[in-house]
Amino acid sequence: MTREKKGRIPSVKVKNSSSHANPIDVYVGRRIRQRRMFLGISQEKLGEALGLTFQQVQKYEKAINRVGASRLFDLSRVLGVGISFFFEDAEHEAFDISSLSTEQQSGIWVVHEEKKSFSRKGAVNTLVEDKHAFDTLFFSSKETIDLLKAYYKIEDQNIRKKILELVKTLSIK
Repeated sequence: MTREKKGRIPSVKVKNSSSHANPIDVYVGRRIRQRRMFLGISQEKLGEALGLTFQQVQKYEKAINRVGASRLFDLSRVLGVGISFFFEDAEHEAFDISSLSTEQQSGIWVVHEEKKSFSRKGAVNTLVEDKHAFDTLFFSSKETIDLLKAYYKIEDQNIRKKILELVKTLSIK
């Protein structure tokens, strides 16, 4: 059992990895991957634009390596988003704590026993079970990406709103 430094965010075990990663690093990595896939950019092309190998991009996306501030700035420019994009909704995320010690679960985190998850103190305690799995599956789907690209190619905002209303109506059962 390792001791966490006072005031430091505890780490969580990343699925399919033997290492521990900070939950924010995991979240940022997922946001990088979502945006890259939305734009239809390969890891290799993103790496070239940043002066990196595709393996380094892969490590950022999987939170094996942390993304530094200057690299995050470069990513935001290449991916065409503001830096805040990588942190949107992060404060509302629930993270798996099953691999954390009791010591890691306490401190700056509020533990939700019934959900086996935690969120930051002061954050809205609206937890969505398996949200990460859903986001990863949903935003990684080629069909989703194709749908979003086609939708945003429609220049007339009124037509887009009508299409959205139609899709919502059709999806209600």
